[in-house]
Amino acid sequence: MKYLLDTDHISLLQRRSSPEFAALLSRMSRFPPVDFALSIISFHEQAIGAHDFVNRAKTKSDLIRGYTLLSEILQGFSQAIVLPFDAPALAVFEQLQNQKIRVSTMDLRIASIALSRNLAVLTRNTRDFQKVPALSIEDWTV
Repeated sequence: MKYLLDTDHISLLQRRSSPEFAALLSRMSRFPPVDFALSIISFHEQAIGAHDFVNRAKTKSDLIRGYTLLSEILQGFSQAIVLPFDAPALAVFEQLQNQKIRVSTMDLRIASIALSRNLAVLTRNTRDFQKVPALSIEDWTV
């Protein structure tokens, strides 16, 4: 395993359309699938998004769409390598918090998983992730 996909790259793969999707898919096709992992943090972020969609639903079709999104998220993650937020990741997370790194909590958790496993993060959010010392980041959508 070499790469941890950030939630934004996962979302592009789920949508399956856009020039960014095509660029990402092209780069990923050069590597075996076992080189890529997702994080439980990205699952959490996407589940929250689907949950919010369901809670805001004003029509029956919105409600169905919200639960369809949740089902698609579950199916996609169940077919992937999903890395946990475990004790080594927590230790890195706490070290980064003590350094007062100004990055969102979820991004810092994703970075912590990557650092604890020596993985590069694939993300379009380079502005935030570059604030994390020693983290390798790449944007494969450009």
